[in-house]
Amino acid sequence: MNAISAIAPTPNPQIAVERLVVLEGVSWQTFKALLADIGGSRVSRVAYDRGVLEIRMPLTEHEESKRLIESFIEVIVDELEIEARSLGALLLKREDLTRAIEPDSCFYIQNESRVRGKKIQLPDDPPPDLAIEADYTSSSLDKFNIYASIGVPELWRYRQQTLEVYQLVGENYERSQTSIAFPFLPIAEVPTFIEQSKTTGQRAAVRLFRQRIQGILQNAS
Repeated sequence: MNAISAIAPTPNPQIAVERLVVLEGVSWQTFKALLADIGGSRVSRVAYDRGVLEIRMPLTEHEESKRLIESFIEVIVDELEIEARSLGALLLKREDLTRAIEPDSCFYIQNESRVRGKKIQLPDDPPPDLAIEADYTSSSLDKFNIYASIGVPELWRYRQQTLEVYQLVGENYERSQTSIAFPFLPIAEVPTFIEQSKTTGQRAAVRLFRQRIQGILQNAS
């Protein structure tokens, strides 16, 4: 197995950069053994694509934005009075494809009832309806191809204070102005609430987001 350390270069003091380590020539069996040795309590995120393993250490900024987006989704499903299953950085692995990826977060929404209380086993179970990536550095792998091969229908990517929404069309993702799960959600407004949290506090930003969603739903009724 050849190891390539892809640690980010010395950053500009004003710009935070995530740390990446890339290993090439990693068999699926070795990948599984590494995960077993590391254990489930790690803070790193992994992605694996046919012999190439990427290990990423998220930044604090990364975790904050991801957690806020999770809170916003929880607000929406509560206001809609529907169920959703939040599974965080669930490892989505397909041995038949020799591909695996850990999103920053993921949700079952449309398919929640099919996987309620179950241990997820792909491909027997459906993939999450929505996966979230908070990007603060470039990946060595084409994550879109990994997600597409697994069949995740909707992908949200937050980067540079912008929330990008992608829908799986055929075998590829296409940028969309609307969400499959929440078509009424004003996507462009979500980063505004994330930025507000830096001055008003996280919970205040979530409360403001709730008020916005309530207003949208009331106007639609």
